[in-house]
Formats: sequence, structure tokens, C-alpha cells
Amino acid sequence: MHIHILTTGGTFDKIYHDALSEFTIGEPMAPELLDEAGVNLTYTVESLLKKDSLEFTESDRELLRQRVLSSPHTHILIIHGTDTMTLSAQFLGQVNRKTVVFTGAMQPARMRKSDAPFNLGFAIGILQCLDSGIYIAMNGQVFNTDNVQKNRQMGRFETL
Repeated sequence: MHIHILTTGGTFDKIYHDALSEFTIGEPMAPELLDEAGVNLTYTVESLLKKDSLEFTESDRELLRQRVLSSPHTHILIIHGTDTMTLSAQFLGQVNRKTVVFTGAMQPARMRKSDAPFNLGFAIGILQCLDSGIYIAMNGQVFNTDNVQKNRQMGRFETL
């Protein structure tokens, strides 16, 4: 099984430059994290966008949808900003014979105390077990795209 990882930016790949929260989106952290974890599966990482998800446009979501549909692979992991992850997952609509999992992070992967490595590992694992469809994998749980929301106060995703 080959996993096609699409990165779109978001907190997962953010680099903060100062205490005023000025940031840029850096290079994808997924390859480094997977290498550090000794992951032994085949995957490719494609940096599709480098944006905070609050800045996503309908054109960005259409680009993501087209890339998922045109991917020759059946297992796709999308690293996405958490603020609009559910919108992008719902925008994808139906995907035939593909398993798509969205994940992200509440804290950048470059920070010492980040949920990024756990969420990435969990998403990679669950991607290999799920039936075709579109899912969100965050905080050790898997959600259907039509009944999930981000709880900003608790810093986690939860079922509606």
C-alpha cells in the first residue's frame, strides 16, 4: 500500500517568528516526523498549498479536490489546518474507491509540545484500516465529516 500525503499548510507546518504570533508556513514536517518514527511504508509527500486554512478559498478547495480525484493512489492523507478542516473535508464530496483521511495539529510540529506527531501517526495507522470514504482523524479519534466540529475552548475535535 502506498500513501499519498498532501500538505496544505496550517498550524502543522507553521513557523512562528516572534511573540506577536507572526508566522509563515514552512516546508512539510511529515517526512521528518515519519523518518524519526522509523515508519516503514511507502509514501510520497506533495506540498499542495502553504496557507493557514482560514485563508482558503473555494479555488483552493477545488484544487485539493481535483488532486485527490486525480491521484493514482487509493490511500490519501491530507494535512490541513484545523480551523476549516471540516469544510474542506465536506467540500470533497464523494470519492469512489479511495480512503481519504484529514489530520492536523493544534500546535506546530516544530514545537516541543505538539500534538502533530501523534495525530500524524494515528492518521497513518487508521488510514490503513478504514473503508473507502472521507474521514477526520484528530486527538485519537476518527470522525465522519458530517458530524464533527472543532472545540476551540477544549483544543480538540468532537462529535456534534
